[in-house]
Amino acid sequence: MDHPHQPSHPIRVAAREIDHALKTVADVNPSFMTTPDKAAALRELALLEARVSELRLRVAADACDVAEEHGARDVGAWTAHAVRRRRADCARELRLALALADRPVLAAAVREGAVNLDQAHVIADALAALPGDVDAEVVDRAEVALVGYAADFDPTDLHRLGKRILDVVAPEVAEAVEARHLADLEASARQRMRLGLRACGDGTTRISGLIPDASAARLATYLHAFTNPRREPAEESTPVKRARYGRQAAAAFCQLLEAVAPGRLPLHGGDATTLVVTMTLDSLRSKIGTATLGNPGPGDSHDRITAGEARRLACTANLVPAVLGAKSEILDLGRSQRLYNRSQRRAMGLRDRECRAEGCHVPAPWCEAHHLTPWSAGGRTDLDDGVLLCSRHHHHIHDPAYDAEHLLEGKFRFHRKPRDTEPPGSTTDAS
Repeated sequence: MDHPHQPSHPIRVAAREIDHALKTVADVNPSFMTTPDKAAALRELALLEARVSELRLRVAADACDVAEEHGARDVGAWTAHAVRRRRADCARELRLALALADRPVLAAAVREGAVNLDQAHVIADALAALPGDVDAEVVDRAEVALVGYAADFDPTDLHRLGKRILDVVAPEVAEAVEARHLADLEASARQRMRLGLRACGDGTTRISGLIPDASAARLATYLHAFTNPRREPAEESTPVKRARYGRQAAAAFCQLLEAVAPGRLPLHGGDATTLVVTMTLDSLRSKIGTATLGNPGPGDSHDRITAGEARRLACTANLVPAVLGAKSEILDLGRSQRLYNRSQRRAMGLRDRECRAEGCHVPAPWCEAHHLTPWSAGGRTDLDDGVLLCSRHHHHIHDPAYDAEHLLEGKFRFHRKPRDTEPPGSTTDAS
């Protein structure tokens, strides 16, 4: 407790001033705010929250004496008990606090509000995941690059960039480093893979396990053939959509088991799936290098494999090269047909990977192909004139109530037009 005649520490003074300021608006009703004021307040409060969180983590990183005084395992465990929070959340924040203490560039960006807490977690995890034999100077460059990307990318995109950051900051070593890392992961996956079936006693059996990423990609490809998750009622909430797709995936898995021809099971473990693999011919022939599995799916797809794994798949799977257009794979159809065919959709999936609307991460298999130039206006069914959009954003781009801004990086930013400028009852030709 502070003595009345002694000044408090500046951090505690700041905390009291923030608390006092918040109390002055405790009873203010935001319903009377204008739309621009609400938008500005949400941004300003998010910035303030990030700065307060950084200050709290800065104190936590130097508070091991608090844990020692109270006999706690660490300050994360003490915090969980003291403020009644979940231990896992406090432990995760303590890891970030310690990372920020060692990463001045990232810490400064969070302190200034240039990086929010979600982005900071992703950046710190990406730096920690870099192999131990990477030079400290390269790690520092990766930190600076990822902090810079935070101005334009959300945590999901930052996570993807973090997995490939060596390609940006140290391309001369990235391939060899990743090849060694992936080889370790694949060897570990083979040791750790498990599959268990437990009867629940209610007519169902619970399946749980871990399988290598390459096998998971093959399974996802099969399941996508049985499901069409992008055709969903617009009024359904996200949890309802996820639950419904979970049921569809389970039904697809059952259909897959029924579709397997028993007589073919001993032959290479059954029929192999078709995968799109992107890699150079030299990498395929060599004992080093990496490849990309081009079958994007929901969530964070683990799509990188070693050249050795790609050569193994080449023995049992139907591999489709990423350079399409050879032989019967026609990509530019011009005006010969209105809808994009399977080969074009496959190429779009490799290129776009997900909905191209800004901030949207609906995976490519669930998206729809959109003509940048409408078919009715002379558009061509060519790969260069097509882009993948989820059902919602595909509707928005044809809705006269919205403006769609095509950004330099290829994404679309949507703005709702003022009510008095919307054309009454007009529609746009669909792709």
